[in-house]
Amino acid sequence: MSGRRGPYICGIDAALDVVSGKWKGLVLWELHAHGVRRFGELRRALPGVSEKMLTQHLRQMEEDGLIHREIYAEVPPKVEYSLTDAGVALNEALRPLGDWGRERLRRNGLRVVEVPEAAAS
Repeated sequence: MSGRRGPYICGIDAALDVVSGKWKGLVLWELHAHGVRRFGELRRALPGVSEKMLTQHLRQMEEDGLIHREIYAEVPPKVEYSLTDAGVALNEALRPLGDWGRERLRRNGLRVVEVPEAAAS
């Protein structure tokens, strides 16, 4: 459990505390779409994220119980990330927000950033 323990004003305040930051929602989406991802795969799938910021967000998400980090005793070390049950539940809770965002994109004619093909595989 992370150091984020409130006090909170309401449930939305508590929920937004664990998804605050540009990249956490996208990490949830990427892990939902692909199941298991290594650090490099996540970084390539999130254009613009720095190594430092991704590392920080992954650590916070692990502390919050949203993702699981599996470390394999290999040389070089292999680390894989996946969603926990809490991460899956949060992703489901965010689904209506994603629907709202897609409608906003459509309504306002906004564009979506293309992810390099190597990251999409």
